[in-house]
Amino acid sequence: MNEKYKPDWAGEDLLSRFVNLLIQTPPLYGVMKHQARRVLITTAEKNGIPWRKIAQRLADSEVKDSLGAIADEKIDYPDYYQVPFHAYKRGNLCWEAACEAIPATQAMALRVWPQEEITWETAQERLRSSFHQVLEQYSPASVTDILDLGCSVGISTLALHRYYTQRQKSPVRTVGLDLSPYMLAVAKISDEQGEIDQWVHGKAENTGFPDNSFDVITLQFVLHELPRQASRAIFQEALRILKPGGCLAIVDNNPTSPVIQNLPPALFVLMKSTEPWSDDYYTFDIENALQEVGFTYKTTVASDPRHRTIIAIKPSVVTL
Repeated sequence: MNEKYKPDWAGEDLLSRFVNLLIQTPPLYGVMKHQARRVLITTAEKNGIPWRKIAQRLADSEVKDSLGAIADEKIDYPDYYQVPFHAYKRGNLCWEAACEAIPATQAMALRVWPQEEITWETAQERLRSSFHQVLEQYSPASVTDILDLGCSVGISTLALHRYYTQRQKSPVRTVGLDLSPYMLAVAKISDEQGEIDQWVHGKAENTGFPDNSFDVITLQFVLHELPRQASRAIFQEALRILKPGGCLAIVDNNPTSPVIQNLPPALFVLMKSTEPWSDDYYTFDIENALQEVGFTYKTTVASDPRHRTIIAIKPSVVTL
């Protein structure tokens, strides 16, 4: 099978270079960013997701009052995290991004099955369960400690926690870590029952957790937002803080997916204009990088039409 490993609009291909040139032209970039945002909001609201209402309700809530208690003022934000992305000038380091993250996540799931008339709730359940089903095959038989790296507003964290709690019929300690205190403030207020043990403001590359702390670590829709050197550093940190036999599970866009490869030009141009590290992600050999830092690579599965799940295990004896 002659399977392309990446889309033509990513990397150093002629089409990719042309798109990047457009994005690097300030007047055109401004138009693209505005249009990308408009498309996201309009599409969501047409599919029953009240984007503006959800964002406004959060903005009017007490969520902003909790920022001081969550934010670690000592954190030095990496350069890659301080560039505009997702159509926000300050990326994830602003209230606008945090208040819109819930409807944006709901809309993201619907884009996986655009030809089906399903609710966002059904799409979200499919998205999460397809990932969990692959993860279940490789995670330890008994899971007591879970870490969701890059947890954003905690939708992935709560789904993961509930999955393992139901699976094991016993308590599970789950931690969500993110680099945006704004996102974590929304996560904490959304965790109405206090199901998550900790919401931690920190770097995935340097979490501060002790060695051998977790049975399962997930990176859910995070790597496409990172340069590859940051991803490698996160893999090394995950290896350190996983228990021997523990599982690292990654779910993200699938470069070999026909859906991704055949995106209409208007859509991939808009997508690249809001995702500054797209070229790095779509040309990054994740499986090889995991093995280079010391993981035992297990599998890569197309877990839905648009995404892939990658599983790696920390060996009992790590050789670096």
